[in-house]
Amino acid sequence: MLTYILLGLVAVLIVGGVLIYNRLVSRSQMADNGWSDIDVQLKRRANLIPQLVETVKGYAAHERDLFAEITEKRTQALAAGDDLANRGAAESALSQPVARLMAVAEAYPDMKASANFLELQQELSETEDKIEMARRFYNGAVRELNTSIQSFPANLLAGPFGFHARSYFEVDMADRALPEIDMGSRS
Repeated sequence: MLTYILLGLVAVLIVGGVLIYNRLVSRSQMADNGWSDIDVQLKRRANLIPQLVETVKGYAAHERDLFAEITEKRTQALAAGDDLANRGAAESALSQPVARLMAVAEAYPDMKASANFLELQQELSETEDKIEMARRFYNGAVRELNTSIQSFPANLLAGPFGFHARSYFEVDMADRALPEIDMGSRS
């Protein structure tokens, strides 16, 4: 009789361990998926920036230092890879000169009226919104994963099976914010 009780207890522990492991795998995959979404949107933004620079160059050729800074910061952001701290810092650093580029456009009414510029500006704005949504999803998935990893009894299995707490993806919102630009819309 005692043998059956011990076998039943072992079976319950094994099933419980499998369920906990599968939950950790599922949450880890959600975090990976969230990071992938962020990465796609950051690359989309990085691809839009050269087009925006070329458009502005035609109107403001004397802003060479700004164009060079944007190119340098974009290269650094792309090179930061998946290191969240470095990537967040690089993306924040890139947002600053891009915001200045958008402000430069204010001085050129012909450029503000350009359909190409307006389209690029709209795409960049939409991409920034998508980055924010992807960041929220990722950080939520990381929160769920980290909570699971730190909760009993999952914490007993997490370490030995290679599950570790992940960092949130933080971008300084003040650095990310693009200035509001009045495109001369008429009410």
